[in-house]
Amino acid sequence: SKFTQQELPACKPILTPKWVISVFILVGVIFVPIGLVSLKASRKVVEIVDRYDDACVPANTTDKLAYIQNPTISKNCRRTLKVPKDMDAPIFVYYQLDNFYQNHRRYVKSRSDAQLRDPKKANDTSTCDPEGTANGMAIVPCGLIAWSIFNDTYGFVRNSKNLPVDKKGISWKSDREHKFGRDVFPKNFQNGSLIGGKTLDPNKSLSEQEDLIVWMRTAALPTFRKLYGRIHNDLKKGDTITVTLENNYNTYSFSGKKKLVLSTSTWLGGKNDFLGLAYLSVGGLCFFLAFAFTLLYLIKP
Repeated sequence: SKFTQQELPACKPILTPKWVISVFILVGVIFVPIGLVSLKASRKVVEIVDRYDDACVPANTTDKLAYIQNPTISKNCRRTLKVPKDMDAPIFVYYQLDNFYQNHRRYVKSRSDAQLRDPKKANDTSTCDPEGTANGMAIVPCGLIAWSIFNDTYGFVRNSKNLPVDKKGISWKSDREHKFGRDVFPKNFQNGSLIGGKTLDPNKSLSEQEDLIVWMRTAALPTFRKLYGRIHNDLKKGDTITVTLENNYNTYSFSGKKKLVLSTSTWLGGKNDFLGLAYLSVGGLCFFLAFAFTLLYLIKP
């Protein structure tokens, strides 16, 4: 056949100087405006970032690890934030962790997806080591990921009025409906000799425990943000926000950092200059190459 004999009709474009220059100019004309629009949208996002892991340690404390592991010491802390620009609702509240490798192979594998979905698989803890059982009973949800769930809490006050944080809908809808069962409830969780993070309400199904669902979607990089909730109140430039938090989560044992982030969003999402700069870089490079090829073509046609 013509196919096996490689005799099918084919088109082989000839790369003439005019054709190459035109393509570079076209790509530049498309990419540069996209980059400018993306960068402008990113610059409209207002962010407040506050690192508090060191600031919330008592001044006379020399051993931070002993402080965070001592349950008798109060972990309450108060921080004051200044709003630099008007922030329109909804305002997204994130916690950011640095130097936390959620992508570590043993950490990522330490979970049981079958157990999270099906109450009949409560004893399926074979992939959850070393947090599969406690006191001879299966842990639900099992594994290192669930065990190490973030447990710092935040409360916000502006002008002596509380700013409520909405924690509904912070997780992916697909995760709530398909990965975490409505009839699966926490059992024997954080009952071992070593407590990892937050405790879960045994009367709420896993599909309702959105903090857990958000945490179980592991991050790819060692510095990451996870959604804590939303504030449905506008903030004005110059407003003073008082944050009352509990500094419970242990990042001192691995030299990690904790940050509280308040952020607005645009049609492009949160603050991220990379996309706009990438488009501008590629578009600018194409214009430069088009100009260089044009000069070369005019000098040596």
